[in-house]
Amino acid sequence: MISRKKKYLSYCVLAVFVVACICLVYGYFEARNIKLKEVTYLDKDIPDAFAGKKIIFISDIHSNKYFTSKDVAKLVERINERNPDIIVIGGDNTLKDSIYFRPFFREIKKLKSKYGVYTVLGNHDYWEDAKLIQQSFINCGFNICDNQSYWIKEGNDSIKIGGVGEFWEDTQILDNTTDDIKPSDFCILLSHNPDYMEMMNSDLVDLMLSGHTHAGQITLFGLHAPIMPSTWHPEYIQTGQKYRYGWKEKGKTKLYVTSGIGMGGIPFRFFAQPEIVEITLKQD
Repeated sequence: MISRKKKYLSYCVLAVFVVACICLVYGYFEARNIKLKEVTYLDKDIPDAFAGKKIIFISDIHSNKYFTSKDVAKLVERINERNPDIIVIGGDNTLKDSIYFRPFFREIKKLKSKYGVYTVLGNHDYWEDAKLIQQSFINCGFNICDNQSYWIKEGNDSIKIGGVGEFWEDTQILDNTTDDIKPSDFCILLSHNPDYMEMMNSDLVDLMLSGHTHAGQITLFGLHAPIMPSTWHPEYIQTGQKYRYGWKEKGKTKLYVTSGIGMGGIPFRFFAQPEIVEITLKQD
């Protein structure tokens, strides 16, 4: 006859197994359920002609066997349905393997917006083939913002959008974005890695957009991520959970860190749901 202690242990093992299975199933489906997050960004520097304009921001697509070209096509369709004025892609895009590479760019080039698509590279793009990926974006007609910038004009008003090179793999030349703007100008900066905010020493940037973290990807119910990208390379600045997800602020600059789209390493997310971010500009 089985003792009460052995029965108790058996029930505990079974309970752990059931909970683990539920978490795996949840994590699998969460990773494939991309939400639309609508936010309003208020700033006194937004000129009249750009009040009400919409920015769609996505990052970390990681097109691979877990996020195929069919998934990219659905993503593009959802974005185009929002009729954005500006589209921003924050880096970490696809593998250089032709199985994924060519279909990715075949689909992503279908993105449409009034003022164009702006992008920076991520660390994974460098680990694949940065020059090839960058040139492919150029072939799509997209605007490369790695240490480059652009004025977007509407009538007599204009805003500036630029970016810096990838924090781990490139140099960051902020002056290429800020050297011709005034404090009253509205400036958007793209940086794949949000840790760059620790190094940035300028009040000329109003809005900074970053990805990289996947919001932790696997978290303790959205409160803490046991593993964060900022801890992977000990020679770099250590920010821990500081820039894991959401709105952050330094001086005049407000930063939004997106949870991204795809998955890194494992095909699961846990309380770090992927997202398309729609930012509506409004005057404060």
